[in-house]
Amino acid sequence: MTDATMPLTAHLEELRWRLVKALVAVMIAFTGCYFFSDRVFELLTRPLVDLGDSRLQLIGTGITEAFFTRLKVSIIAAVFVASPVIFYQFWGFIEPGLVDRERRTAIPFVLAATVFFVSGAAFCYVVVFPVGYAFFLEEYATIGVAPQIRISEYLSFASRLLFAFGITFEMPVVTFFLARIGLVDHRMLIKWTRYAVVVVFIVAAVLTPGPDIASQLLMAGPLLLLYVLSIGVAFVFGRRKTSDPEEVPPTATTP
Repeated sequence: MTDATMPLTAHLEELRWRLVKALVAVMIAFTGCYFFSDRVFELLTRPLVDLGDSRLQLIGTGITEAFFTRLKVSIIAAVFVASPVIFYQFWGFIEPGLVDRERRTAIPFVLAATVFFVSGAAFCYVVVFPVGYAFFLEEYATIGVAPQIRISEYLSFASRLLFAFGITFEMPVVTFFLARIGLVDHRMLIKWTRYAVVVVFIVAAVLTPGPDIASQLLMAGPLLLLYVLSIGVAFVFGRRKTSDPEEVPPTATTP
């Protein structure tokens, strides 16, 4: 049965099973990551600790907070470990609506989506965290208060940024699909460049931890490069008029 002939209930059932498979992959990865949760915690807190502020203390204020911290860092790590499976399940959900030639790009899609997702998180960890944390600790110094940060609040803040950057870096992958179905093309993206620049700086202002211009530029710069890359993706993979029957999307059949 093609995507065009599937009823809505069949789409919802397919989506449900794809989500279940993705969750199972995350839980399997979680089981393995839990045994390394202490190392993951050390890795996540290193950008803050490496700033060398002698007044800084990471604290726990509840008897169960250490246990739930291990769970939280294990889940964060599990999402990244299982991300190839998550992206593959996403591909499997939309694959019936693609033409035959596009269906053969499953592996390149999963690899590209995973690389961009991990690259976004890595950029956040290596570049944004040190700049943002230095700014916030400096704010403590200006008011003469020793920073004592709850580990649960720190991990919530860090994980939101990591996932936000990872998802934001998926821009070229999203553009690939929008270009393949004909919603955007490279001419349209070039025409929208001035608006994209404004949106990029707004997103950078929202996502970056500090209000200073330097940290916003650290975020805006890669996003602008990703937008340029997206224009190239739309140019190379955009839908073109063709008489090749393989490029004709599946249509509903008359009973």
